[in-house]
Amino acid sequence: MKSTVISIVLTAASAGSAMAATPVYLDPKAPIEDRVEDALSRMTLEEKVALCHAQSKFSSAGVPRLGIPEVWMSDGPHGVRAEINWNDWGHAGWTNDSVTAFPALTALAATWNPDMAALYGKNVGEEARYREKDVLLGPGVNIYRTPLNGRNFEYMGEDPFLASVMVVPYVRELQKNGVAACVKHFALNNQEQWRGNINVDVSDRALYEIYLPAFKAAVQDGGAWSIMGAYNKVWNQHCCHNKRLLEDILRGEWGFDGVVITDWGGAHDTREAALNGLDIEMGSFTNGLTSESEFTYDDYFLARPFLELIRKGEVPESVADDKARRILRLIFRTAMNTEKPFGSLHSPEHYAAAKAIGDESIVLLRNTGILPLDPAAGRKILVVGDNAVRKLTDGGGSSELKVKDYVSPLEAIREVFGPENVTFAQGYAAGRPMYSSEEVIPAAVQDSLRAEAVAKAAEADVVIYVGGLNKNAFQDCESTDRREYELPFGQNELIEALIAANPSTVIANITGNAYAMPWADRVPAILHVGYLGTMGGASMADVLSGAVNPSGKMPYSIPVRLQDNGAHAFDATSYPGVESAEGDVLFGACAPQQRYAEDILVGYRWHDTRKIPARYAFGHGLSYTTFAYGKPVLSAKELGPDGKLELTVPVTNTGSREGAEVVQLYIADDKASVLRPVKELKGFEKVTLAPGETREVTFTVTPDMLAFFDEGAHAWRTEPGSFTALVGGSSATADAKVRFKYAE
Repeated sequence: MKSTVISIVLTAASAGSAMAATPVYLDPKAPIEDRVEDALSRMTLEEKVALCHAQSKFSSAGVPRLGIPEVWMSDGPHGVRAEINWNDWGHAGWTNDSVTAFPALTALAATWNPDMAALYGKNVGEEARYREKDVLLGPGVNIYRTPLNGRNFEYMGEDPFLASVMVVPYVRELQKNGVAACVKHFALNNQEQWRGNINVDVSDRALYEIYLPAFKAAVQDGGAWSIMGAYNKVWNQHCCHNKRLLEDILRGEWGFDGVVITDWGGAHDTREAALNGLDIEMGSFTNGLTSESEFTYDDYFLARPFLELIRKGEVPESVADDKARRILRLIFRTAMNTEKPFGSLHSPEHYAAAKAIGDESIVLLRNTGILPLDPAAGRKILVVGDNAVRKLTDGGGSSELKVKDYVSPLEAIREVFGPENVTFAQGYAAGRPMYSSEEVIPAAVQDSLRAEAVAKAAEADVVIYVGGLNKNAFQDCESTDRREYELPFGQNELIEALIAANPSTVIANITGNAYAMPWADRVPAILHVGYLGTMGGASMADVLSGAVNPSGKMPYSIPVRLQDNGAHAFDATSYPGVESAEGDVLFGACAPQQRYAEDILVGYRWHDTRKIPARYAFGHGLSYTTFAYGKPVLSAKELGPDGKLELTVPVTNTGSREGAEVVQLYIADDKASVLRPVKELKGFEKVTLAPGETREVTFTVTPDMLAFFDEGAHAWRTEPGSFTALVGGSSATADAKVRFKYAE
C-alpha cells in the first residue's frame, strides 16, 4: 500500500489558534484552482522541482511538509500491472496484486461499440482505484501504420475517427474513479524498432488528419488529465520535450490543462524539458523496460540540473511554478480527491465486463457454413496450437499482467463441447515469454509436434486451430517489431498440413496484428481473435458454438502481402527508416531518419485510393445471420457552412437469428484541389436486429466531416462541390450511396 504523509499546516495568522481554519488547499470543497494556487504559494522552489521527477520506478514525489501525497502510476491500459520494486524492474512479489486482464485495446476497437469502451474504462478504473493508483498509463491511440509494429495490439486501429470515438468514453469512465488517464504515446510512436531516437518526417496534413485526432478527442472531449510523451523524435526534437507538440499544439491549440509525463527514459535534455512543456520525468537513463540506471533520481534532467538552471537565472522560476500548478491539479483530481469511489478488484462484474467486450470483439473473417459448431452434435474435435493453452497475459512488455484467473481456449472449448469430445495437440512450440530475445526451439521438436497434430487431425471430425502471434519478442511485444508478415514457428506449413489431413479445419488465430494468410481460401472458417485476457477462452468458445453471434469488425486492414500496406510500398526510408551517423547514448549508435511516404493514405485509404484490395478490408466482419441495406436518403441535397444533413438508411436482418451489425458511413469528396482518399469513415452505429427486423439508422452530416487540413492556411478547409455519402458493412462493401452538394 502506498504511504500518505499527513501534516498539520497553520498559516501565520492562525498559528496561535487551536481552532485554525483549514488551509484552502486542504479543503476538498474549494475550487481546484484556488487549492492549486494556495498550495503553490506555500511551496519552496526545491519542493516545486521535486514534483517534476520520479522518486521510484512508478511514483513521483508529493510535498510531505504540506501533507500533499505522491503520485502513483501503473502500466495499463488492459489491466493494472503487478507491483514493481521501488528501484528496479523486478516484480515486488506481492500476493494481493492479481487483477482482471481486460481485452487489448485493438480488440476493444474491434467491437466498434462506444458502450463497450465506457464499460472498459469504468471497470479497469475500479481496479486501478482499488490498487491505489493515481495514474493509469493508457489508453494508447497511436495509429496502426504498419502490421510489423510490435505495439499495435495496444492501440485502436488504423482509422483516426474510430479511435477518437472509442477513446472518449474510456477516458471519461476511467477518470470517474479518481484515476487519471495518461493517453499515449504523443505522438507518431508507430514502431518499436529504433523507437528511442528515430526522427519522423511527416506532413502537416497527415499529422492533423491521421495521427492527432484521437489525442485531440481524448483531451477535448474526454477531458484527459495526463498525456504521455513518446520516445521518438519529430522535427529533430524528442517528443517528450517537443515544443511544437507540447506547447503549440497540445496546450496552445487544444487547451490541455493536464500533466505531460515522459515515457520511461524519454527525456534527454534539461533545458528542453524545462522550457518545452514536460511536467513529470520518469525512468530516465533506462530503456523503459529492462535496463537499470547508475544515476539517482536527483540526477534526472528535471531534478538537480533543473534546479541549478533556475538558481543561476537561466530559467525563470515561473517555469517551475507552471509545472507545479499542473501537477498539483493532477494530485487534487486524483490522490487528494475525497469523492472518488473505493474501487474493486477482479470482481464478478469485472469478469462479466471482460467477457462482454471479448464477445463483441471477435471478428468472423470467413465462414462457408461450418460455424457455428453445435455442441449437441457430439463431434470429435481436435484443438491444435500453442495459443490454445498459452497464458497470453505474460510477456508483451509493459502490458504484462498478473492475472488471478485465466480461461484458456482449450479449457473453454472442453467446457462447452464436452471434455470427452475434445483432444489437444500442441502443433508447434513458441518458447518462453521474453522481451528482447527468443528461446530457439530445435527443428526436431517442431517437426515432432507437427507430425503428432497432423496424425490426430486425420482422425477428428473438426480441427480448431488456435495459433497466431504471442507476446514474445519480435511478435506483439514492446521493444521489438515483427521481423516478417508471415506467422512464426512454421505455422503456415502446419496449417497447410492440417488442411490436407482434414478439410474441416477452422482457424481461430489470436493476434494483435494482421498477418499473411496464404491458405485463407482453402479453409471453411477464420476467426480473428485479439488478446482477450481473463475471459478470452470463454468468448472464443461461445462464438465457435454459436452461443454468441459474432459482431466484431476489423479495426485495421489485412493486406494480402506486406508490400500492399502503404508504409511498405516504398523503400527503407519509409519503414523502418535509414540510419545516420549521429549517435544516442541510450538507444544505439545511430539516429535513424524516417519519412512517412504514404502521407495521408494510411490503411484502407491506401488500399482504396491505390486500388490494391486488402484480403480482409477495414470494417469487415461476418455474422451467423445476414444483413441487407436499403437506399440511403438525405434530408436535403445541399449543405451550407452552418447547416447539417440527416442521412437515413434502412438495415434489415435477412437471416434466421438475432445479430448485431456495424453500420458504417463514409464520405467521399468527388472532386478536390488536393489529393484525398477515395473515402473516409465519418460515422458508425452498432445495431442489434431480430430476424426479419428492419431499423432505420440515422447519421448527421456536418461541414467539418467534409474538410481536409490546409497546410498553407494551417486550418481545416471545406471546398464547395459534390460529395458522396456511402453506407455499408465495411470499407469494401459501402456501396449504398447518395450524393449531395456543399455550398459556401
